[in-house]
Amino acid sequence: MNSTDPTAPVIDANLAVALDALLAEQSVTRAAARMRTSPAAMSRTLGRLRRLLQDPLLVRAGQTMVPTPRALALRDEAATVVRRLGALLTPATGVDPATLRSTFSLQTADLVGAALAAGLLTLAGEEAPGVSLRFRAEELEAGPALRDGRVDLEVGAIDHVDPETRVEELVTLRMTAAVRPGHPLTEGPLTAARFAAAEHVGVSRRGRFDGPVDAALAEHGLSRRVSVVLPGHLAALSLAARTDVVALVPAARDEADFSPSPLTEQARVLGLRLLDIPLPLPPVTIGMAWHPRHTADGAHHWLRAAVRRVLRAEPSARRG
Repeated sequence: MNSTDPTAPVIDANLAVALDALLAEQSVTRAAARMRTSPAAMSRTLGRLRRLLQDPLLVRAGQTMVPTPRALALRDEAATVVRRLGALLTPATGVDPATLRSTFSLQTADLVGAALAAGLLTLAGEEAPGVSLRFRAEELEAGPALRDGRVDLEVGAIDHVDPETRVEELVTLRMTAAVRPGHPLTEGPLTAARFAAAEHVGVSRRGRFDGPVDAALAEHGLSRRVSVVLPGHLAALSLAARTDVVALVPAARDEADFSPSPLTEQARVLGLRLLDIPLPLPPVTIGMAWHPRHTADGAHHWLRAAVRRVLRAEPSARRG
């Protein structure tokens, strides 16, 4: 029968559970105890079942009750239905990562993607070898892409999400200046004036020449020369390694108290030196965003936990 038919009977799952208890216990009193209800209430339920099934189900035989042939025929089926109901209405348990066969799409800036790719590859190899990763550049509007499933997780500076999007902050970082070894800024104290006087490379997907650093410099009556703007941090770091331009890279908030940020790994590989910028710059918060339909999904839960471990530089994510 079509479930949208307004004449379709209303199915009461509680009756199936009560039927299973009555047929298993063959006693109204014991079935009531099993269902945590009163014998009177269970007796009324037995009456409803008798009318519904047009069979007495349980009948007196001296001091006990015995099942009718119809009840005996229904007993195993009722137990199976109740077991299936229980499985249907039980919260999902965590998945075994080793059994996952999933491809995840992550949207990140290039520097975040480079940091995540290595760490996630290590974790997947150790825990979830059936997982594949697809990294996408920040070319999509994150909210719609998360909503329609083109992106499973966005990781980065989350500042443009739909109201239903779930967001979790992961790490708070500070901006540092990345320069080649032997750069003039590595010699002597680094002042705001010396920092501003250096040649800079900017990073902007939209081609912008200014940013928070320029606002902080303006507070000191200073300005910097950005001689080139590139769309990604990796290209900017590569340029800084070969020339005297200064690139910006997010690092751990306090190197005395925090482990090195995975986001500085590319600068380390290129041999760049990181210098504290003598300006009160706003912190950089890296987070992850996902659509709420994935919140309880076991596979997505593993992915979020893995991203958390990588960006917080937990030891198991740094091996490899």
